[in-house]
Amino acid sequence: MISLTFIGIILGVSIIAGIIGALLGLGGGIIIIPALTLLLGVDIRYAIGASVISVIATSSGAAATYIRDRITNVRIGMFLEIATTTGAILGAYLAGLIHARYLYLIFALVLGYSTLALFRRRNVELASDAVPHPLAKKFKLFGTYYDPALQQEVNYTSSSVPSGFLVMLGAGIISGLLGIGSGVFKVLAMDMFMKLPMKVSTATSNFMIGVTAAASAGVYFSRGYINPAIAGPVALGVVLGTTVGTHLMLRLRNATLRKIFLPVLLYISLEMLLKGIGR
Repeated sequence: MISLTFIGIILGVSIIAGIIGALLGLGGGIIIIPALTLLLGVDIRYAIGASVISVIATSSGAAATYIRDRITNVRIGMFLEIATTTGAILGAYLAGLIHARYLYLIFALVLGYSTLALFRRRNVELASDAVPHPLAKKFKLFGTYYDPALQQEVNYTSSSVPSGFLVMLGAGIISGLLGIGSGVFKVLAMDMFMKLPMKVSTATSNFMIGVTAAASAGVYFSRGYINPAIAGPVALGVVLGTTVGTHLMLRLRNATLRKIFLPVLLYISLEMLLKGIGR
C-alpha cells in the first residue's frame, strides 16, 4: 500500500523535475531516477519507467508553449533526430561489445571538457561568431523568435552543422549503449557547436526528447515497468512543474540559462566518472 506521504514526496520532486526539464531541455530523469531510487527506495526498473513518463510529460507540456512562441525550431529538431535515431540503433548493436565502464569514463571526460568550455561562454547572450554553414542555408536551419527578456526579435542561424550532427550521433549512441537520457548532449550540440541561442537549444531539445521517449515507452509498459501509483504522481507533478518552467524560461536571459545548465552538466559528468571507476 502506497501512503499519501510517499505520493506527496513524488509529486514534489516531480514538480522540481518539470521546472528543470522545461528550463534546460533535459527531461526529468536526472532528478526523478535518483530521488525514487536513493530517497524512496523504488526499484530502478520502475524508476526508469517513471522517468520515461516524466520525459514525455515534460516534452508535451513545454512543446506547445515553445512552438507557439516560435522558440522551438522543428526543422532543426527533425534534422538532428536523424542522427540521434541512427546513433541509438548503432548503440543498441554495440551494447554487448563494449564494456560500459570504459564508456562512462570516456563520456565523463567529454562532459568535463564541455563543462569547462561552457563555463568560458557563460556570459554569452547571443553568439556573435555564428557563421551560416552551407548546409544551414540548404536545409533552412535558421529562424527567428521574440525574446521577452531582451525585448527584441532574435534572428539566428546554424554554424558547424556537421559537428553538431556528429555530436547528435554520439548522443544517440550513448542513449543506446548506456540507457541514459541524451538531452544534455543535444543541448550542447546546438549551443556550443551550432551556435544557436540557448533558449532555442533547450526548447528544441525538449521537443526531441519527447519523440525519443515516446518510442521507448511502449517497451517499458509491455515489460510491466510502469507502475501507475508511481508514474501517475510523476506525470502530474512534471506537468505542473513544466507550466512554471516554461514561463520562467521565456523571461530569463540566454546567459542565465547557461549558468543554470553548468552545475547540472558538472553533476552528470561526475556521476559518469563515479560509475566508470566502479562507485
